[in-house]
Amino acid sequence: MDECTADAFVNRDDPIPVISFGTLEELSDEGDDMSDADRKRDRFKKRGKDVKKNIKKVQQKASERGSSIQDRLLEKLLQQVIPIEDLSSSRAESHPFQDPAARPSFSLPTMSANFRRFNARIGVVFVFQAKLIRLLSWNTPTHTLSFLAIYTFICLDPYLITVLPFVVILLALLIPAFISRHPAPPPTITTFSSHTASFGYNAAGPPLAPAPTVKPVKELSKDFFRNMRDLQNCMEDFSRVHDQIIHLLTPPTNFSNEPVSSTIFLFAFFTALLLFIASHLLPWRIIFLAIGWAITASSHPNIQRQLIATHKAHVVPRKEEAKSYIDSWISKDIILDSTPETREVEIFELQKLSSAGEWETWLFSSSPYDPLSEGRIRSERPRGTRFFEDVQPPPGWEWSEKKWTLDLWSREWVEERIITGVEVETEGERWVYDIRYEYDDVDQGSIFGSIDSECLATPTKGKKKMLPSWEEGSDAENEGRGRRGEWRRRRWVRMVKRKWQARRSLQMKGAESDLTECCDV
Repeated sequence: MDECTADAFVNRDDPIPVISFGTLEELSDEGDDMSDADRKRDRFKKRGKDVKKNIKKVQQKASERGSSIQDRLLEKLLQQVIPIEDLSSSRAESHPFQDPAARPSFSLPTMSANFRRFNARIGVVFVFQAKLIRLLSWNTPTHTLSFLAIYTFICLDPYLITVLPFVVILLALLIPAFISRHPAPPPTITTFSSHTASFGYNAAGPPLAPAPTVKPVKELSKDFFRNMRDLQNCMEDFSRVHDQIIHLLTPPTNFSNEPVSSTIFLFAFFTALLLFIASHLLPWRIIFLAIGWAITASSHPNIQRQLIATHKAHVVPRKEEAKSYIDSWISKDIILDSTPETREVEIFELQKLSSAGEWETWLFSSSPYDPLSEGRIRSERPRGTRFFEDVQPPPGWEWSEKKWTLDLWSREWVEERIITGVEVETEGERWVYDIRYEYDDVDQGSIFGSIDSECLATPTKGKKKMLPSWEEGSDAENEGRGRRGEWRRRRWVRMVKRKWQARRSLQMKGAESDLTECCDV
């Protein structure tokens, strides 16, 4: 096993520490017992023996066949468990110039190969992360102060940020590459040239070394396992940060406690409104400068210990008092509507005239099944339930009243729906009947409005008489201009209120059974 890989970015220093979100008291106690360097050294020594044993085991396994029977069996099992992607749907959603077939589906060998390639090249990220941690933790105070000086110049003159990428290209890429091709002479040789007397470095002459190239680390090398170690710690960091963010942000913002979430909503709304108006008046350069210096200074070990001591001495004793004050203020000033939303739902009782001349209860429907309704025109049967007890409230609602109430204002809902060709009872049970008009000069096969496909015809002779949209029962009978059809209906109403819904019940169900009819809100 190779110890290291040349020309590769690998974090060969201490492992990247794992983020811990313990209490300040735990952090302060741990800092007093043992220094960070001692803990890291002991942890690294303990894991060193295990790493060597694991490396030997990996070497033995690598000498075996590349694709064992277990791997193939596991791949076949995963292919059966993981659903096959629908290429047609993905092709419709993706970019028109991207072929979904070019992105292979899940495969265990592909996943393993991609992980090895990724782990061999991810070292540059860990190197940058380690240097950033050393910079912000004041391991070398001169480096941190230099960073603060550059940050100060950028904050005071933000246009300098356009210079920063080119400075990084010069200092991090071009100059190191040139020095590697034109290395300095060994320190044992002393030159008295006028060109090198003041600088000690002479760039004249042809290149003396090959151009540097960044290479991935070799598999099963020590650098490869260093990258795996840092990748393991980064995955743990991401999981802890994710869980901590969810723990801090979800309870006050998901309206599980509506007064607190409403307070945050009002504060965010008015703050956004205020910044929308007065953001140009704030000294943003000084604000960002102060924030950057405060964050960098707070990461200094001495200042961290002072902050922890101050927090324990002044903040912790008054934490409960401040929380109780905020809760009392929220309970007094934030008033929520505790009454659930209510609506009125309707259902229509349909009856049909039998051959014996008696009205028979047909069903309860959410549609009045009037002569010009879509179902009547298509000669479809009305849809609903036969029994009143089977009528269910709309999804997401529950009954607020125990009984149904008969709507005594039939004229209103007839006029609201612009229903024509019906007779309305103004007294009694408030039925609304279909009307069939008869004329001596009208063809019997063209009467309009009944369910057996009879429709109102235009008289062949004479002037057509304009018919009203609806008629009252007494007037229609006295004038003798029409007779009732074979359908009648009346409207029942009932109050409903919103009900508690679980997360899974929020999804709408499929087609409902024909035996149960939901009301219209």
